[in-house]
Amino acid sequence: MNDQDTESTIQVRVKRITYEAETVNSYELVRPCGGDLPRFTAGGHIDLHLPNGLIRSYSLTNDQRERHRYVIAVNKDAASRGGSAFIHERVRVGDIVTLSQPRNNFALHENADNSILIAGGIGITPLLSMIRRLEALGRPWRLVYAARNRLAAAFLDEVNALRSKAQSNVQIDFDDERSGRVFDLPDVVRRAPLGAHLYCCGPLPMLEAFKRATADRSVDRVHVEYFQADAAIEGGFDVRLARSNRTVPVEAGKTILNALLDAGTAVNYSCMDGICGTCETRVLDGVPDHRDHFLSKDEQAANKTIMICCSGAKSRTLVLDL
Repeated sequence: MNDQDTESTIQVRVKRITYEAETVNSYELVRPCGGDLPRFTAGGHIDLHLPNGLIRSYSLTNDQRERHRYVIAVNKDAASRGGSAFIHERVRVGDIVTLSQPRNNFALHENADNSILIAGGIGITPLLSMIRRLEALGRPWRLVYAARNRLAAAFLDEVNALRSKAQSNVQIDFDDERSGRVFDLPDVVRRAPLGAHLYCCGPLPMLEAFKRATADRSVDRVHVEYFQADAAIEGGFDVRLARSNRTVPVEAGKTILNALLDAGTAVNYSCMDGICGTCETRVLDGVPDHRDHFLSKDEQAANKTIMICCSGAKSRTLVLDL
């Protein structure tokens, strides 16, 4: 590891912005003065620190062997809370932006005999870097890519080009071209070899269907990447901060994180969607209502920690190690 890999944050310049779909742009990010960026692995992501104070996580789509650049893709969400809309409307080529070190909660198992990759919409982004890695290793893979329509499908030209690879199997499925059929995700899972590693990234309904379809598969071969938490719990309980002996009410319309920030309490956070783990906080007393997709089921059942950006409390008071 070199000195660049020890930086806590990284300054990068936006070198190129490319139209990828009707609401999706990709952003190529490089060192302002050239040079290598910290290493990342397929399926990894960075946190983008926006000038409006928000921090948002985005998957890296390019080849992990490329040290000179990062490439992310941003979907302009109609329900944007200020992240994707800000990037699309305000970030321009030549701008300097701040990133976190790359992290990976959706790592590729490089030695798998078979890898089945299932993408829904913008969920194609982390899977692209996985495909690039599997191609470099000469490992077999299959991609199933579902989207509303062709205009909404990011990186469609690149995915179509993959169909010419003799060792690959690419299936593209559009909602408006099925003639009344539904996307049969369970059938995709049934057809996968029993020893295959299965990866899925997409909207919550797809991920829930994927979890049901893979319920009888070995848990160490089933991998899910969430872009958002389940519906957040907002308000109606108190949070007691054990270290400072303060009680902060979490009122209606607020999350624990928002209530603490409004009360002047400094806490670590990033995605605000319960997927990155940055805001994980130790629980000393009370019963959390977990809504994150970072902790395992066993970790949630233990109630030792909570993701304060999205989860709530089943008890009237929640005591946190803050």
